[in-house]
Amino acid sequence: MKIVNYYFFIIALLFVLLLQVSCSNTETLGVDQINTKDTLDLPYVLKKKKLTVLFENSILSYFNYKGKEMGFEYELMSEFAKHLGVELDVQLLDNKDSLLSYLNTGAVDVIACNYALTRDRSKMMSFSTPFSKSPQVLVQRRPDNWSTLSAEKKVTALITDPIQLADKKIHVWKNSSYFQRLIHLQEEIGDSIKIIPQDGDIGTEELIEMVADGEIDYTISEQNLALLNQRFYDNIDVSVHVSIKQNIVFGVRKESALLLAAMNEWLYEFMKGEKFSYIKSKYFDLKYIASDPDELIATVIGGRLSDYDDLFKKYGKKYGIDWRILASISFQESRFNPKARGLGGAFGLMQFMPATGRKYGINSGSSADKQIEAAAKLLSNTIREFSSIPDSLQRYKFVLASYNSGQSHVEDAQRLAKKYKKNPQIWDGNVKVMFKNLSKRKYFADRVVRNGAARGWHTCNYVDKIFNRYEIWRKMADD
Repeated sequence: MKIVNYYFFIIALLFVLLLQVSCSNTETLGVDQINTKDTLDLPYVLKKKKLTVLFENSILSYFNYKGKEMGFEYELMSEFAKHLGVELDVQLLDNKDSLLSYLNTGAVDVIACNYALTRDRSKMMSFSTPFSKSPQVLVQRRPDNWSTLSAEKKVTALITDPIQLADKKIHVWKNSSYFQRLIHLQEEIGDSIKIIPQDGDIGTEELIEMVADGEIDYTISEQNLALLNQRFYDNIDVSVHVSIKQNIVFGVRKESALLLAAMNEWLYEFMKGEKFSYIKSKYFDLKYIASDPDELIATVIGGRLSDYDDLFKKYGKKYGIDWRILASISFQESRFNPKARGLGGAFGLMQFMPATGRKYGINSGSSADKQIEAAAKLLSNTIREFSSIPDSLQRYKFVLASYNSGQSHVEDAQRLAKKYKKNPQIWDGNVKVMFKNLSKRKYFADRVVRNGAARGWHTCNYVDKIFNRYEIWRKMADD
């Protein structure tokens, strides 16, 4: 396919822009002045100096991790906005049922929600060149005794073929490609599947969490998203494919032909470069996380948890931190791997973000000793920030949430708790409940939420896992 000459393309755009300016009686065109769809194209984006993109709160779309904005699609759109010379304006989706209205009303220019290309969707909007491909997979929960099962019993403990889905309850978004796929799958297997439709205010990652927590048995997800979530929920299986690979794309209005052409030309070149490979590797090539959820308890031998216990004890004592909290964080973050690399460049035993590492004098080449001391110092500082929390165990939970998501999000959740008549100084049943709501637009649009959306449910799960492990280790490991 012949690629439009870049310079010719820019000249054509400038001509369109000049023509629009000369025909206008106003010097600037605000959002409230847009009355027709055909004005909502690339010239409008360039004129307002802002590319407004709708993201979903998820790992592949957009999320805030340890104070840093992240997401595979967020990083791609950031590069595209930079290419256009405009600011990236992040808008977060609160209900997928209203996704199309964001485009039709001109509220956003692009949809970036890990969106799979389907024939029905292509009737409603235009789509970019595919930048990823992913099949749909079944998300199911492994039994609690998974690590003790023989290879033969593991095979029979899980669904291994889509034909076994007959009469099974599967929860999926009612307007999703998953729902349509299950409809067709019923015909293919010659039996009924109990498809439980979900409203758009429940995201795919939330359904994955519900599977992991035992609230539901099955859901469907794109494999790329499911594999990323398997790093956080190591009791789920995502190995069973239920579809062929689908193209993952960005969506724009049918009328935004120039914007689509510019995006496709940019994607064509960008995907050939090192920057795209680097961004992709940050989200899809991380392999340090262990896969067995129960291997940890078996490692407590003679009161020892890891090869770094002496360092955990040394710096725990120095900075007033229970050393088993430090150890539990390290296991959750890296499985005690000092060379682990994580999302956004997080590194080492304690998965410091680069900027935070610089603040505490460490980097990816620092020794385990320095890494652990930096984490103990950070936790000690954070404990002081939450010194008003009277109960020491509750205080640890605030500190853990801050370590994972950033103190600003914890403070947002506290303000929400206070507004909705909950105790802002108690995590369990109070701030924890409101923290989960930080992923919902109707809450983060609230004036008391000042730092945007967070993957609240993930942080709550993070706190639970670390603290539950800590409680076990308090009984099993020596002081």
